[in-house]
Amino acid sequence: MQFFADSVNLEEIRRARALNLADGVTTNPTLVAKSGRSHEQAIREISGLLSGPVNVETLSLNAEGIVKEGRIYRTWGKNVVVKIPICREGLAAVAKLAAEGIPTTVTLVFSAAQALLAAKAGARYVCPFVGRLDDAGENGIEVVRQIVGAFREARYTTQVLAASIRTPEHVAGAAAAGAHAVTIPHKLIDPMLAHPLTDKGIAQFLEDAKKYK
Repeated sequence: MQFFADSVNLEEIRRARALNLADGVTTNPTLVAKSGRSHEQAIREISGLLSGPVNVETLSLNAEGIVKEGRIYRTWGKNVVVKIPICREGLAAVAKLAAEGIPTTVTLVFSAAQALLAAKAGARYVCPFVGRLDDAGENGIEVVRQIVGAFREARYTTQVLAASIRTPEHVAGAAAAGAHAVTIPHKLIDPMLAHPLTDKGIAQFLEDAKKYK
């Protein structure tokens, strides 16, 4: 399973890459706005850091505008993947961009039915939002499992990129459910590393090492 860095912070991406946790990057308008850089500057800098996919979200609400934005984004980096919300106009844009050889990620996916439509339109990735599904009283990991199974049966090559990942359990659950990738914020790396028994074991090893002659 691949790990994508959900960030526009260059230092965070570098630190994630040092741990082999930046197979790709996901961005959104909120993250870019908080960075204080222009959209184009942020994406160009990120796409120059790694060879993996850099997801860049569109802002238009109609297919024509989405396609136009997608074409522009691809000039910012050869590894840019155009991220498009699931909707009728979005799927029309996905189909158009796919025909032009421009890869897309369909985001804000909350059901296997939506994911199937995105895959049929030609999306390279679909992003089920695990945490938000949990918030709504559904089982986000189970939805990931349903999507993976549906793609397998339909023989779709679209990959499942689990998003809205908030806990180490979400990461492990997405992997067990067959997700091809997860995108995680940098702040989640330390909780994934942590375990009280690990801390106890390290402390014991260090104590024992004092007895060396």
